[in-house]
Amino acid sequence: MFNLDELLRPNIKNLVPYSSARDEFKGEARVFLDANENSLGSPLTKWYNRYPDPLQWEVKEKLSVIKGVAPQHIFLGNGSDECIDVLIRAFCEPGLDNIVIVPPTYGMYEVSANINNVKIKKVPLTPDFQLDLPALEEAVDDHTKMIFLCSPNNPTGNSLIREDVELLLNNYFGIVVMDEAYVNFSRQRSYVQELEDYPNLVVLQTLSKAWGLAALRVGMAFASESIIAVMNKIKPPYNINQASQELVLKALDEVEQVNEMIRVLVQERSRLEAALPGLNMVEKVYPSDANFLLVKVTDAKAIYQYLLDKGIVVRDRSSVILCEGCLRITVGTETENDELLAALAAFEPAGTHE
Repeated sequence: MFNLDELLRPNIKNLVPYSSARDEFKGEARVFLDANENSLGSPLTKWYNRYPDPLQWEVKEKLSVIKGVAPQHIFLGNGSDECIDVLIRAFCEPGLDNIVIVPPTYGMYEVSANINNVKIKKVPLTPDFQLDLPALEEAVDDHTKMIFLCSPNNPTGNSLIREDVELLLNNYFGIVVMDEAYVNFSRQRSYVQELEDYPNLVVLQTLSKAWGLAALRVGMAFASESIIAVMNKIKPPYNINQASQELVLKALDEVEQVNEMIRVLVQERSRLEAALPGLNMVEKVYPSDANFLLVKVTDAKAIYQYLLDKGIVVRDRSSVILCEGCLRITVGTETENDELLAALAAFEPAGTHE
């Protein structure tokens, strides 16, 4: 059975969190003399001399309507990276516990674990980029506190088979973190709707991708109220700044515009998926549920450098396990995608003009 108390690090269980001035004050006031702010204001047209809401309730309430989950089940982080770091610090005893990752996958799970001196067990995906359930079962031990999954996966772009994920959730009683950074570009149903069934599930999402707010650094974690309470206990007091909160609130009013951007990007993704296989250097285009394509080419490093020389930046993933010879190409605007295709069509391998 899943037992949150048994999973938590003892020092986190006993931690008395920092209490900020705005945590202690509740209600309305005219004169704020509690937080040692600059009472004269700030050198901007709009004043930012007051600390922001430490728990971002206004943002969470608006998100709860969009996501269909109560505000108490939402944690906001300075990007999803902060959510990942807070989870590892909450549950993994440095030098003792471990996490499991399933490469190829998003690199920050490993980086955060290394920063926190938490051992990493790697269970590679199968050649078709799905979970290797027998190998996962073998890797898990009494000190495995967390398994990180990414679906749609980065850098492969595919979604994990739902039945495999559910099998894992039903049979592993540590924390399962499902990273859904790219879920808006997929037809797959979000695991946010499964939180009631799986108390050990944490779902990560972000406003950086489909919402186009990467510069604001706002990530989301959805989980049981108990897990969210632990995360709030650990995070810095004012981890989401006031300007970000205000801009996010404005953006959340534009759901229709975001849905239209998603529609256009998915349409452009389909166009690239159809056009790329016709190019001489392209060996395979992997199916994608994200806003990028993993593309196997004849000479990844040479083609990467060639595109760079043309002013087009893609991601060389050829040194990543199971992604040998691959470039990861983000879906651009129609004009950018045309430029990419034209540049690739004009590519000539070294030695063709001998």
